[in-house]
Amino acid sequence: MGGIRKPKKKFISPGHPWQKTRLAEELTFVGEYALRNKRELWRHRTLLARFRGIARDVLAMPFDRRGVQETQLLGRLQRLSLLKEHSSLDDVLNLTIRDVLERRLQTQVFRQGLAKSFHHARQLIIHGHIMLDNHRVSSPGMLLKKGQEKALEYSTASPYRSPNHPERPKGDDVEPASAPKATRQSRAEKREEKTR
Repeated sequence: MGGIRKPKKKFISPGHPWQKTRLAEELTFVGEYALRNKRELWRHRTLLARFRGIARDVLAMPFDRRGVQETQLLGRLQRLSLLKEHSSLDDVLNLTIRDVLERRLQTQVFRQGLAKSFHHARQLIIHGHIMLDNHRVSSPGMLLKKGQEKALEYSTASPYRSPNHPERPKGDDVEPASAPKATRQSRAEKREEKTR
């Protein structure tokens, strides 16, 4: 009889717990993308750090030895739609956490106009109202591959499939679905401005 396996941590938590700027930045991302907790943010940040670490290792290799690993890394990031077609390893190093958060299922459900807000998108996914490629999905943090956002739709058993459902977003109810250009000001920065 096997023992109970403890699942591995999929994130690396910050080394120092009380850094004011990092805490303010994390709070901004958690609020903006309606993340459940900071662990979701740390998981995506760890994934991004892993991609960037591989890119730095490949850049340090001699040019004749790095062909296969460079192709694999760039191919994976292009499949996740984090990079464009003719990108280089320098583009991998320029990726930000916002680029990764934009590819989450929860974000794309909102961006495609299936939900009124990020919070509403999370509820729809968790309660089984969203299908991806004719399969019900229930993980809001899943990263979508290139073109999969076009295959998102309401589940066949979902009452949201009816166009007359009162909670279904209409044209005026949906917030602007484009990706944010600039970061919002944190509460700490607003407080500092008031005290000046």
